[in-house]
Amino acid sequence: VQLVESGGGLVQAGGSLRLSCAASGFTLDYYGIGWFRQAPGKEREGVSCISSDGYTYYADSVKGRFSISRDNAKNTLYLQMNTLKPEDTAVYYCAADPSGIVTIRARYWGQGTQVTVSS
Repeated sequence: VQLVESGGGLVQAGGSLRLSCAASGFTLDYYGIGWFRQAPGKEREGVSCISSDGYTYYADSVKGRFSISRDNAKNTLYLQMNTLKPEDTAVYYCAADPSGIVTIRARYWGQGTQVTVSS
């Protein structure tokens, strides 16, 4: 099982980025999968997740600005991030779990991609 994130970078406040997480070694739609982030000096937190039955979750801090989606044909998870704020600056991680629900204790993790939002 492998998860590879891409799409991070430096963006000005108010801008947008789209993160991708390419999955291999398993079928994406049978797993719980989602995005987490960790800012310097802070604990890792959940950003947005999709359960295997399609239920979506968004942290309050990103509701209305971020959108999670998955392309089963490409076995890829996405996170569209709009109206970015400096407080969104963090390393973003993709995670997956065969239980169908992904949490901070997810079994599989990507290596992370840095998102930096300048003010």
